[in-house]
Parts: sequence; structure tokens; C-alpha cells
Amino acid sequence: MRLAPLSLVISLSLFTWQAHGQDTNTVSSIQAEIDIKQSEFKELSGVLDKHLKQEKQLQEQLELLRSRSISLEKERNQSLDAMNDLYRRLIEDPTLDISAAQTRYQKAIADLKQNKDDIDLQLVAISSHRKDIEAIRVSKHTLVNTLESLKQQKNTARVERLRNEFTREGTVEVNHTVNCKRTETLAACEQRGQSQGLQKATKRFMDQIFANITEQRVVEPKRNMSGAQVQVLSSHVVNSSFSGQGNYNTNLSVTMRGEVNASRLCNLLNLDNSFCSDYGSAIPNVYQPVISASYDEPVVRFKDNKSAPSSASMVTNRDTVEVNTPKKERLFQLTLRSNVRDDEVFINGVSYGSTRLDVSLPSGSYDIEIRKQGYQTYTRNINLKRSQTLRANLRKETITQSNYNQTRTRQTTTTPSLSTRSTIANSAGMIVIPAGEFEMGDLTGNGLTNEQPIVKKILSDSYAMNEKEVTVGEYNEFVADTAYKTEAESGQGCAYYLNGEPVWEASLNWQNPGYEQKDNFPVVCLTYSDAKAYADWLSERTGNEYRLPTEVEWEYAARAGTKTDYPWGNDIGNNLANCGWCGSEWSNQSPAPVGSFSANRFGVYDTVGNVWEWTQKTAGRSDVAIRGGAWNFAPTLARASTRLILATDFRANYIGFRLVRER
Repeated sequence: MRLAPLSLVISLSLFTWQAHGQDTNTVSSIQAEIDIKQSEFKELSGVLDKHLKQEKQLQEQLELLRSRSISLEKERNQSLDAMNDLYRRLIEDPTLDISAAQTRYQKAIADLKQNKDDIDLQLVAISSHRKDIEAIRVSKHTLVNTLESLKQQKNTARVERLRNEFTREGTVEVNHTVNCKRTETLAACEQRGQSQGLQKATKRFMDQIFANITEQRVVEPKRNMSGAQVQVLSSHVVNSSFSGQGNYNTNLSVTMRGEVNASRLCNLLNLDNSFCSDYGSAIPNVYQPVISASYDEPVVRFKDNKSAPSSASMVTNRDTVEVNTPKKERLFQLTLRSNVRDDEVFINGVSYGSTRLDVSLPSGSYDIEIRKQGYQTYTRNINLKRSQTLRANLRKETITQSNYNQTRTRQTTTTPSLSTRSTIANSAGMIVIPAGEFEMGDLTGNGLTNEQPIVKKILSDSYAMNEKEVTVGEYNEFVADTAYKTEAESGQGCAYYLNGEPVWEASLNWQNPGYEQKDNFPVVCLTYSDAKAYADWLSERTGNEYRLPTEVEWEYAARAGTKTDYPWGNDIGNNLANCGWCGSEWSNQSPAPVGSFSANRFGVYDTVGNVWEWTQKTAGRSDVAIRGGAWNFAPTLARASTRLILATDFRANYIGFRLVRER
């Protein structure tokens, strides 16, 4: 039967605008701080560029002075020879005037001395300028970390704002009219009218929530994935009446609150799931669903049975509203737990979010999968006939020779497979890196300006690299054998990171970095020279040549055949590495013991976070790049292509190293 035209009058008041405003202010204030820091960074970059140009000019002037020294030295020698010749002639002719030759020689001596003084002054100026450049670079790399940390805070605030926007409360008033069927009682018509009015009210409430989301343009396209729901807190009939034409009109006042599957907020905002890890799993299915909605309509849950229609369930589509007799299909609660966080649960191939998860399902057979990067996928088929709890124990993936070779075989010919480990990797702690080629630089557009342009690099030969960062215990063996004193021990100590700036502490060094450490922790507080001294000692001790890796060797080993920011993808994930806000137990606390996280496809550990690592100094440069990120730096600075430039004498409790071994 065709329904009579429906009249719907909605009056919606949301009660949590103040909280929403606070959330928006928080995001805005963080963005304002980001804008300030970006302006400072831009200004600092300009100052650095200016200093670098000035340094180049000073170097060019120094070269001119050194070239002039050669010509002045030649003039001095020529004037000396001329004067000596006149002295010999003066013996035979005492009347000979030699004053011009004396004056020439005196001027040559004075010019040469002045030029040497100018060279000394130029060297002092260059040294002072170099210190300024080093200070600017340190400020710049700490400012980069501050910026990336603020971006982390902003994204966290965006998630919280969206969660609060979804969970607003409000009251909707609905004026709704239906045409009573001849075959139904007045009571049934009344109940149907109220049910349809309630249904329309909840849909409009959800529409209003989505319409008022601050980032509505980002969220709306993924509306069907939001898991958004409506909880009816209370409803009552303001007034109702029957007309002589067989119509029933009712005016309802409904108070509701929105709810959302918090584990899906990050997906709605196109953010890494790590920003939603604090919210845990999907919302437990505490209330029995009463309305089964289409993709753009809410799921409605009632706070109590008094608010719910007692004898009918409501099924909606976009064109009509019908009342059906409810089918009593029994649902069972499936509870899923695992031993890890930030995993993803698939039931019959459909993602249900992460554990801890509680879901109500009809009886039947279900294929369960629980996945997490770096762990073996848990799979199980269950026949659900009663409520039950499933506990999954996910095991970390391990890189073995067989699956390593299989992984390498599946890669393209740009990184050839390796059938056996080369003899160059026979030292403990070394692993072979196969020859190949790769694209070096910012491949995803998430990087800094110094990661451009992208350059194709070819490594014609394999090489061996430390599979883990050099440890405190290994460095201690070197010091015990040589009585070596690091620059931190003989200088002004070591820097640590405080309030966005490196702070020097005279008492800090590789043995006392400012946090508790054990022999299996990466050694830190070392300069470039301190790391090189260890490599030279190891070379002499073993008869093989060890050195720091070049930037090309480091990035190639870190990428391990991938083109993503991290070995597992472009999102940092949760508890996959040790960096600031990465979800590990060491994040923003200290380095982790080396090898605490899964190795990449080449079998190399800790290329993401833990400690920055020195790379080989390029000929003609006085500064060096560090790579890999650190335990107290933002995840975006732990990407494979990130590079920070520092002076070789800088040392901090977040910088260590690893070595390569020549063939």
C-alpha cells in the first residue's frame, strides 16, 4: 500500500558545542604553533643558506690568498736573488746604488707576511663561521623534531575532536503523519507511526552529526565505514491525534547520543592507526540493535526497553518505511582477545577493527583472521553455536635463511636474490647485503627538502653490515684494549634532548648517557671520530677493513627492496619500532636493547628509530649525515630517506653507529 505523504519537522539542539569548541581550539592552537615553528624553520633555513654562501665566499677568498702566497713567495725569492747579485757587484763597485733592490726586497717580505696574517685571520673567520653553521644545523634538526612532534599532537587532537563530535547528545522533535491501514487496529497504527517517527528522528540526528563534523569533507566519503551509531536515551510523545480521514499524527521528542567505533577514527581521517591505539577496540555490542540501517543510516540502540517499540522491528531503505513482524534470530557474543595491540580482526574477510573485540553474530561457521605487521597471521575457523571467547597468541615473524631467500627471489631484478651468505659476513654480528640497485631519496613525498632529488643508485658488489647497532659491550671491549678516551669524556660531555633543544651535560658520556643501560644497548654519546676509532681498532684487530657505511649503503640496507617510508609500509604502526610516540615501552624513555624489533627483509635490525647512526663523511665536506631516527624523535624522522646533517664533533645520547665490512 502506498503511504500518505509524510510531514517531518525537526528541531535539533546539540548539547556539547562547548566541548567541540574546546577541541577545535586545541587543534587550532597546535596548528598556530606549527605555523610559528614552520616560519622559524624557514627563517633558519634561510640563515643557514646565507651562512653557507658566506662560507663558500670565505673559502674562495682563502684560496685566493693561498694562491697569492705562491706568487708573493716567488717575488720574495726573485727580489732576494736580485739584491744578492747587487751585493756581489757592490764589492767591485762601491758606488753602486742598491737602495731600490733593498726596497723591493723589504716590500716582498712585508707583503708575504701580511698575506700570511690575512690567511690566519681568514682561517679564524672560517672556523668561527663553521661554528655558527654547526649551531644553526643543531637548532635546525631539533626544530624539525619539534615540528614533527607538534604534527603528532595535532593528529591526536584531531582524533579526539572527531570522537567528541560523534558522541554529542541532542534532542529532536518530530511531527510525523501516517495513513492507517484498514486491516490494522488503531493501536497498531499508532505504534507504527511512532516507530517511523523515531526512525526518521535518529536518521536526521546522525545526518546532523555528520554535517557538523569539522573535517566533514574528509570524513563524509567514508561514512559507511564509520561504525557510527545512535543511542536513544529517552523518547516521549508530546501529543498525538487521529483524523477523520484515517491518518495518525504524532509529535515525538527524542533525546539521543551518538556513538562511534573509536578504532575506525584514524581511517576516517586518513591517519596512521597508531593515533587511535589509546581507544582500544571497537565499541562492545552492549545494546541489542533495533534498527538495521542501510550504508548511510545509523544503527539505533536504546538505553532501556521502555523507549523501544515492544512488538515490531523497523527495517529502513531510502524510499519506503514498512513495519515487519520481528524475526527472532538468536545472536551469540564472540569475544576476541590477542597478546598484541594494534592488530586487525577479519571475520569472513571483513575487517571488524582490533582486539579487544566483542561482537554479536548469528549461529554459523566463521573464518577468523587476526593480523599484525611483523607477526604471523592467526587463523581459525569456528562454528558459533554459543557465546564464546577466543584468545589468539600471535608470534613474531623471524627472518630465516630459507624465507629470506624466498623473499629475495620474489623481488625484482634490481635487487638480485642471494642463495647463500657470502664469506665476507663470517664475523659475528655481520650480515650480507646483496648487490643491486634502488631509488634513493623521498619516494613518498613525506620527506624534507634535503631528501630530494630522487636518484637511482647501483651497488655493483655485495657488502657486509652489522645486523644490529654497535653495543655498549662491544665498545667497552675496544676501550679496555686501548684505553681510548671519547671526546665526551675529554671535552664538555654529551648532549641530551630537553624541551626541544639539545642540552650539554658535562657528566654524560657513553658509560653514563643519562638513562639506565646494559651491555646490549646501542652505544651513544660518541662523535664521528669516536665511531671511526672503533672501526680502525676492529680493522687492525681482525685484519679486515671496517668503516662507517656511506649514505647510499645505509639507505639501501634500510630499504631492503622496499619503496615505502618504513620496511612494513608508509604508516609507523604501533610498537613496531622504538621512536617517539611509536607505542613501544622505550618510546621517549631510552633506546631499546638492539634487535628488540623484527629485522627487515635483508635481516637488518633497528633501521627505524632506536638511535641515529653516523654515516661515512663525504670527501670535501666537514659535516656528516646521520640516519634512521631515534627513541626521542618523531616517527616521521625515522623514515628510510630522512637525513640530518651535523658537525663531526657533535655527540648526543640519541646518536650511535653501525659498521660495514669491505670485501
